[in-house]
Amino acid sequence: MLAMSQHTLGVLLRSARVQRGMSLRDVERATGIDNAHLSQLETGKIRKPDLSLLWQLAGVYELKFDELIRLAGHGVGDASMTVAMRALGDLTEDERRDVIAYMTRLKRRRGGDG
Repeated sequence: MLAMSQHTLGVLLRSARVQRGMSLRDVERATGIDNAHLSQLETGKIRKPDLSLLWQLAGVYELKFDELIRLAGHGVGDASMTVAMRALGDLTEDERRDVIAYMTRLKRRRGGDG
């Protein structure tokens, strides 16, 4: 595994891709992220990409999402909502309803309205 704290975001992403023997087009096929955009990330032209993009790349490259967030200059608090929204998107409709019902119960227990 790469020593992530020693890299910029772009260097880390490129190293992870090369280490896995992937081309930019391979990553594009795996994530749907345009290879030109990926290249701009790797060269540092894009320094603070969207959190959902970092989430996808963390999965493909098997990197720590929180480290990518840090290297991109995002606050850790920014990430929790993104992670939750991505996770909801991976659930079935019934599972999403269960999650929303659970969150509603938590909010009521705390005394919130809703």
